[in-house]
Amino acid sequence: MTDNVADLVGTAAATGRPGGLTDLAEGTTLRWAEVDTEVHRFAATLRAAGVAPGDRVAVVLPTGLKFVVALFAVARVGAVAVPLAVESPPVELARVLSHCGATVLVGGGPGGLPDDPAPAVLAAPELGGGEPADGERLSAVGGVEDIAVLAYTSGTSGMPRGVMLSHRALLANVAQCAALRPPPVTSTDRVLLALPLFHAYGLGPGLLQVVSAGASAVLMDRFVVAPALDACRTHRITAFVGVPAMYQALAAVPADELADAFASVRLLTSGAAPLPARVLATIRHATGLSVFEGYGLTETGPVLTSSLVGGVAKPGAVGAPVPGVELRIVDSDGRPLQTSEDDPDESVIGLGDDDDPGAGVVAARGANLFSGYWPDGAHGPDPDGWFRTGDVGYLDADGDLHLVDRANDLIIVNGFNVYPHEVERVLGLLDGVVDAAAVGEPDERTGERVRAVVVKRPDAELDADAVIRHCAVHLARFKVPAVVEFVADLPYSATGKLRRAGLREVAG
Repeated sequence: MTDNVADLVGTAAATGRPGGLTDLAEGTTLRWAEVDTEVHRFAATLRAAGVAPGDRVAVVLPTGLKFVVALFAVARVGAVAVPLAVESPPVELARVLSHCGATVLVGGGPGGLPDDPAPAVLAAPELGGGEPADGERLSAVGGVEDIAVLAYTSGTSGMPRGVMLSHRALLANVAQCAALRPPPVTSTDRVLLALPLFHAYGLGPGLLQVVSAGASAVLMDRFVVAPALDACRTHRITAFVGVPAMYQALAAVPADELADAFASVRLLTSGAAPLPARVLATIRHATGLSVFEGYGLTETGPVLTSSLVGGVAKPGAVGAPVPGVELRIVDSDGRPLQTSEDDPDESVIGLGDDDDPGAGVVAARGANLFSGYWPDGAHGPDPDGWFRTGDVGYLDADGDLHLVDRANDLIIVNGFNVYPHEVERVLGLLDGVVDAAAVGEPDERTGERVRAVVVKRPDAELDADAVIRHCAVHLARFKVPAVVEFVADLPYSATGKLRRAGLREVAG
């Protein structure tokens, strides 16, 4: 049995399959046996630098082979990888490094390092150093419950929190996803990975799934449409792992050009944020391929649901629980309202109408769940193994999950619930609106009011009154924005998730 995620590389190397990784930025390709050799070599470097089991090692490298080698080398010596974005602002980088007590930083630079404790800085792995000496071939250290990755996520609070992901959680989610039919990655697949590998979505459904299958992957340090399409043609990509922002960009490509680039593709998957129905329809029309959506959190390793379970890409739904995951809808006290086994017509909450969707908080249980937040494991799964995600949703008659919004993003106007996503959907129907967000702000009379933050087309003749009139046609009065603000763009995370916390701070 595999107890350490680094064993995935060793297993892929031992199969002798022709798969491996291609780094587009570096122009380098390594087969799995070569990747395994590089991991052994860098593991020896880490050991020589004094890295011990349990030490936190920050990895600040772009998506590419050097990131992959560093990550698995950290796991192999039994240390904890703390993957961080190379674009991290110095203040945030220093705060995270100090919070986790990192002893070593791989990559990055001197800017943003905390004074106390100051981690030692190691250069990124130098690839192509040849076969390591016998003494440098190290067996993986540690147990399945040891923490493999400390993934920092801001969540809804805006303050970074360290999510403790054990080897058990990551390996369990790899197995859960691999049990889907059709499997998201097979040994013969060539996968395009343009996701940030420091994020749980790029790491789990992306990199770990590819390594576990012994497949091939093409790594892009950032997603740009034209190079991505070129990579699809040149490397005959068969599987594309993306986020809605990527598919929105692809949907703007002429249909014949997109169809040509995706001629060898068998599977498109999306996660991290809801995929607009119009984008799904555009991609399907151009390529004949559905985009299968999934849902999860960093805290859940990360995948909880996938529309691959039912085999139908259903607009507005993010699929049913993957094998080995239990899902239920609970109230604010954690009492079950609906489970994936329920018929919604017989459930306590029902489905209701648009004004009362009958939704509750999504709770999950499975071996893929995290071990709590760093450093003491606080706020992890409850004694029965259940974790409340903070997302609001409901299960339909097919057992597919529909997300309504984040519980913490809920706006309460005169005691009535307003889900930002519903307002944003209506704003998106208005001609001239490129992007939009809805947040709550304090109001002396109603407790809160809705504020719309809108990005409009440069040539659009839109003003606040026009936006409010449009919303009044489609929404109940208490859901209509009281304030409309126009901005150049909205803040998004690396995986395309809207950062509402920053918008609320501006509103405050």
